[in-house]
Amino acid sequence: MTAPDRHASEGDLTARGPTRAVVLHPDIHTDRDRRDPGPALEEAVALAAALPDLEVVGAEIVRLPKAHPGLLFGTGKIEELKARIEAQEVELVLIDGPVTPVQQRNLEKEWGVKLLDRTGLILEIFADRAATREGVLQVELAALSYQRTRLVRAWTHLERQRGGLGFVGGPGETQIEADRRAIDEAVTRIRRQLAKVVKTRTLHRAARKKVPYPIVALVGYTNAGKSTLFNRLTGAEVMAKDMLFATLDPTMRAVELPDGTEVILSDTVGFISDLPTQLVAAFRATLEEVLDADLILHVRDISHPETAEQAEDVMQILTDLGVTGETPLIEVWNKIDQLPGPERATRLTEAARREHVYAASALTGEGIGPLLKAVAEAVSPPRTRTVVTLKHEDGRRRAWLFDQGIVEGEKAGDEETRLTVNWTDRQRAAFQAL
Repeated sequence: MTAPDRHASEGDLTARGPTRAVVLHPDIHTDRDRRDPGPALEEAVALAAALPDLEVVGAEIVRLPKAHPGLLFGTGKIEELKARIEAQEVELVLIDGPVTPVQQRNLEKEWGVKLLDRTGLILEIFADRAATREGVLQVELAALSYQRTRLVRAWTHLERQRGGLGFVGGPGETQIEADRRAIDEAVTRIRRQLAKVVKTRTLHRAARKKVPYPIVALVGYTNAGKSTLFNRLTGAEVMAKDMLFATLDPTMRAVELPDGTEVILSDTVGFISDLPTQLVAAFRATLEEVLDADLILHVRDISHPETAEQAEDVMQILTDLGVTGETPLIEVWNKIDQLPGPERATRLTEAARREHVYAASALTGEGIGPLLKAVAEAVSPPRTRTVVTLKHEDGRRRAWLFDQGIVEGEKAGDEETRLTVNWTDRQRAAFQAL
């Protein structure tokens, strides 16, 4: 089937079943010190699996001494891959890395299939997952920024509220591809809409600041278990699957800590290595909760073979977002239950010896108690020790003090009771209002 014929039939792919895809990870010599290509390929396959209606029928590491400017791969490798693509009836090739517009166009022509690079794939996932109005707008803006310089057919999902694979059908494809001015007009329109949404979020954030609740933000590499931990701590039912980017839009819930302190817990989008720069910029508003946080919980999948590298990626993105070292940070070594016995014991010992590090399992609840205690110590407001004198008949106020868990001592007299309390300014004000 020629490329035009294949393109004409793209709108029928959904009806014919899942789109058959192959994932290729270019292991370029100059990049070998950066990451082990094995886990990198596994992550790329997991990214592909995060899209609906997509069947990964093959995955391969392609070692290259250098990237070829026009075709990325050498001619011999291109012919070898073409034979495999045709034999497996592949309809989509996913390149786990950057691909220039020229390389994309040439490879599509050589292989007669659609091609997406890492940035394009992540954009497609985000388009499929964004649920809130702000999330949808930010994804559209990021995709438009990405597509501004390349005339390809990978962004028709912008015509829909929630996109699947953007190259599968969709209205207005020819017009959008041919008319770059339409992109600029769409960017202007989306930025206006996004400005209104961001203004609303700013007002909501300002209203929250009037309520003295500390904000605790969960951050971490995608699939580290943030949403599972969020659900464990709040009793919420945020989507939590063993899937990359299972959660995109920020979710916030109130949580009462063991010492009675109430905090607002915020679950954010997962980070990933080589996150497209368009998404770092576009999702800055979504991640503003992190910038305003009183405490950051960095959730790590401690069972992952590249947990250290993933942690470095998260910290780099936090730095890019403007998060400084002044914001307190606690590391949560999640998924401790998935480690084999000896390694688990080693990690538990290591975490116990390190400051601001807690090993836990969001799935089983192991280690959650000490973690919550540490969170309370980090965000609890200053307390003042005071002696309160109450009449014996003032049982309601006495009961309130005990309910708050702030009574350290009690001495009963003939007509009154003296209670030593250790409370916050907010608790003192609430008591005086009783």
